[in-house]
Amino acid sequence: MSAIDAVASAFIVAGALFSLAAGVALTRFPDILSRMHAATKPQVLGLLLVLLGCALRFRNTVDITTLVLIGAFQLTTAPVAAHMVGRVAYRSGLQRPDLLVVDELADRDR
Repeated sequence: MSAIDAVASAFIVAGALFSLAAGVALTRFPDILSRMHAATKPQVLGLLLVLLGCALRFRNTVDITTLVLIGAFQLTTAPVAAHMVGRVAYRSGLQRPDLLVVDELADRDR
């Protein structure tokens, strides 16, 4: 096993652990806004680490290009989807006001 393979394996394991943490947080966090955060931040970082590990392992131009496209698509769609989920949850009244530190939208109409 070469050094690059060991680094690739470390990235893949770290990415899998981040994704596992995101999955556990989805079941453990109390409200939808916290779950939305857990569904996007560590999951995207976990996927990017797995993609980086795969890119180090494959070392092929076509494969790396595909992995870069997957990462770019994930980076552009996950924040937009999380924003839309949070917006719908807030407007529907699904958030827990006791867990909000600052509610900047409280004075606006829903």
